[in-house]
Amino acid sequence: MGIMEDAANYLQVGIRASSSEGVSPDNVAATFGSATLDVYATPAMVALMESAAVRAIGDALPEGWTTVGIAVDVRHLAPTPVGGRVSADAELQEISGRRLVFSVTARDEHEEIGRGRHERYCVDRADFLQRAEGKVADA
Repeated sequence: MGIMEDAANYLQVGIRASSSEGVSPDNVAATFGSATLDVYATPAMVALMESAAVRAIGDALPEGWTTVGIAVDVRHLAPTPVGGRVSADAELQEISGRRLVFSVTARDEHEEIGRGRHERYCVDRADFLQRAEGKVADA
């Protein structure tokens, strides 16, 4: 494990960040195949929440380290039509070794549209990619 045994050496509970995007035909449920409606897709909302969590971490980790998403537990509470704008907020709630737990929310111009929890794990970028690429080599 080495340099990154405890993410608390690099991060602190309470850090937060946001991400936002417009709702377009590219990120609606009908395009994702997650429903047949032209409203903001749940997978797009989850990706936006993950993006906010990644932004919260920024470049605080040691060189060569990054995070990967390992769990998402969210509720999509309200629809947002094409032309709307969605923003997601992530706040680091817990650090357990290399595991990070974020509270996440999403809003459009009118109301909260989603909320939940997102977990990320700190990994050595080179080791992680080598492991992934090994799956292709073994096939």
